[in-house]
Amino acid sequence: MHIVIVADHGHINGGQAKVAIDSAIGLAGRGHRVTFFVAVGPVDPRLIAAGIEVICLDQVDIASAGTGLKGQMSFLAQTMWNGPALHRLGEALAGCDPSDTVVHVHAWAKALSPSIGQALLKSRLAAAYTMHEFFLVCPNGGFYDYPRATPCHRIPLSMACVSVNCDARTYPRKLMRIARQLILDHVSGFKQAIRHMVMISDLQMEVSRAYMPKGVTYHRVSNPIDVIDQGPKPTYGVDFLYVGRLSTEKGVAHFCEGARRAGVTPVIAGDGPLGDELRAKYPEARFLGWQSPDQVRALMRGCRALVFPSVWYEGQPLTVYEALATGTPVIVSDVCAGREAVEDGLNGLWFKSADADSLAGALRRLASDEEATRMTQAAYGCYWAEPLTIDRHLDAIEQVYQAALADRPA
Repeated sequence: MHIVIVADHGHINGGQAKVAIDSAIGLAGRGHRVTFFVAVGPVDPRLIAAGIEVICLDQVDIASAGTGLKGQMSFLAQTMWNGPALHRLGEALAGCDPSDTVVHVHAWAKALSPSIGQALLKSRLAAAYTMHEFFLVCPNGGFYDYPRATPCHRIPLSMACVSVNCDARTYPRKLMRIARQLILDHVSGFKQAIRHMVMISDLQMEVSRAYMPKGVTYHRVSNPIDVIDQGPKPTYGVDFLYVGRLSTEKGVAHFCEGARRAGVTPVIAGDGPLGDELRAKYPEARFLGWQSPDQVRALMRGCRALVFPSVWYEGQPLTVYEALATGTPVIVSDVCAGREAVEDGLNGLWFKSADADSLAGALRRLASDEEATRMTQAAYGCYWAEPLTIDRHLDAIEQVYQAALADRPA
């Protein structure tokens, strides 16, 4: 097959880009012809080394746009309707053979814009989309009300949605997202061009399916997890560990408060906007700052449990799976998709989201050496019985592509 992978970034700057790049390299290794189309460089050199054709527009994203008025207005125009991206993608797809070409979109919201939907629609090629987040159906991409720190249950683009500021920054920014969503839904043809959706969690499908066009085929495919089998842990660990950004939606403040109520010391690897506030309020906590990937793996392997207290849905939190792969149980919020990897009471525990008392109860339960031993053994065994390897991921993605080709537009 000829696979055209479309993404915002040509380098790894998060889980979304990592999946797109790793799958591209894996597909090329299986003998497929792969084209990688991105807005923002630099380009990961492994793509070139794998013989992949890379088309990079050398544009900017939301993080690298200029701070001046001119730079901000230019980027606003780009995110609303990226004309160069539409033109270049249209050119790239024009010569493709519809009998063996599949276009797979991984990301568009940070740079490419809804305009690429026009290129997809006009090409009449088979197309698939991986919903790493919710930008295809929700203006702020998360079904999360940032000012109120709670999941959002409003219908996208309803009056209840439009009239409320749920953005992480300002209401004018929310209105910009509303305008972009209207362009996405009524101008771009994006949703009409995508006939096959790759969902990375059951929760994600449950939340977003009602806002997709009829006739879409859904495929449940987990992202690959890059971990090494270190064998069963010889014994349970000591610390209760949090790994990630210190921000409200991640629920780290609930972890600190729950740990205080349970009488245990929280260990926190990461930093972010809540860092100073948490250090002042919880001096008993151990704040390690950002750690390297090797350091994080060592911390996971050595701790008693990873605590994942996220208060928003997330897609498929890789940290949860990485911890389980090291043989470490996970205490997870019941509102996020991480709960799908944890069987409550077997390889970890669920607690009521944003409830410090509920979390404290889970911490106290796993403070028991007997419970920690049992769940530690189960965590390793459950994960490695069906590991989320890149090969399993590629097997499933190839099946999606075959289904998309069989269902391509007339």
